[in-house]
Amino acid sequence: MSGPPLFGTPRRFRRGATLTLVFGTLLATGAAAGGLTAPDARASRNTTGTRIAAAPVMDGRQSDGKALAPAATGAPSPVASHAADSRAGSRTEPDGANGDHVDTGRIAEEIQDGKVGPQAAARLVSRSGDRWSSFYTAREYAGLQQALDGKYVGVGLSVRRIDGGRIQIARVQPGSPAALAGLRDGDLLGTIGPVKVTGLAVTEVVADLRGDNVPGSSVRLGVQRAQRSWAVTVRRATLDTESVTVTASADGPTVIAVDAFTQGVGDQVRDAVRDARHGVLLDLRGNSGGLVTEAVAVASVFLDGGLVATYDVHGEQRALYAADGGDTTVPLVILVDGGTMSAAEMLTGALQDRGRALVMGSRTFGKGSVQMPSTLPDGSVAELTVGHYRLPDGRGVDGRGIDPDVAVPAGQDPLAESHEVFAGLGPPT
Repeated sequence: MSGPPLFGTPRRFRRGATLTLVFGTLLATGAAAGGLTAPDARASRNTTGTRIAAAPVMDGRQSDGKALAPAATGAPSPVASHAADSRAGSRTEPDGANGDHVDTGRIAEEIQDGKVGPQAAARLVSRSGDRWSSFYTAREYAGLQQALDGKYVGVGLSVRRIDGGRIQIARVQPGSPAALAGLRDGDLLGTIGPVKVTGLAVTEVVADLRGDNVPGSSVRLGVQRAQRSWAVTVRRATLDTESVTVTASADGPTVIAVDAFTQGVGDQVRDAVRDARHGVLLDLRGNSGGLVTEAVAVASVFLDGGLVATYDVHGEQRALYAADGGDTTVPLVILVDGGTMSAAEMLTGALQDRGRALVMGSRTFGKGSVQMPSTLPDGSVAELTVGHYRLPDGRGVDGRGIDPDVAVPAGQDPLAESHEVFAGLGPPT
């Protein structure tokens, strides 16, 4: 059975913390550590739909992330998400990398028809040669789904694979058990309990960090920082994912940083824009995607209806549209970089093509494929590439990325550069 595709003082909202881009019901994500969501944010959510991929925000994958969003109709939707393995190294090289490629669309159809079992599906995904297709055990996928709802059981770590298959802590959630235990961004994770994690896929590491999703259960972590190595025991807790941070300014633009498109992000951005008196700086740097419905909901904050993106599933063309009634006058600048992926690229490109935003920074990652999750009898899930999405002007993103309107050279602060751009945009009318 397959689901829809997944294509001043800071205020931190905590309603969602997963990454997901959903067309219809679809997920789009790239790399992250938490969760995912996304066209009409009010549509009923099908958490097994197609997606464009992203990853969970905490105790989740740093790359390969994915997200889901409900479709406006009953049809499955794609997902847009996750960062490239070459950047975050969440998976080992698939068997198909040497040319033995497998048709992922055919695999998805055969799973849906009950012709392929879990073990065969896992082998086919590894042989597909598709860096964006993934296979999750039931336990791993349950953790991902939990993150999509804005909460998860874990210790508060985002992790990624680096050179040699080592596992590095990408982020420590403030106030989490890991933070209280003194762990820091950049520390290396050597062991989880008796298991050595070097060489493991990020999904396996995340699953071990979450354990059986029991708050209060303990786990012993082996950690290395520079030349120092030690072990620490931490207790898992139920934590909120945090995907939106708003920094208001008395005389400058309101900065809205969105780390991932998790459940409720569209509403959070809409609330923040209502209070923006001097323009909005939408910071999507490092955003690897999430729920497509939430990405479309954010587009709806700034558009009065109209096309956001088109996408195909097994060759069938579909479209995503913004809701009517958005704020079309507040000055809007979007910050992007090479870590802006999937659903974040879809949102950026839509607002750029529609002439609604000026884009600053550096070229985005270029993740424009659509994955559809297929559930097997034992609860495991294969997420397989079934198509690609295009922006309103018809251009594709996959392998190309989006070029900013204003390039910010390496070493320069795009936040500081944006003030000059806002001065040229003028006040809201």
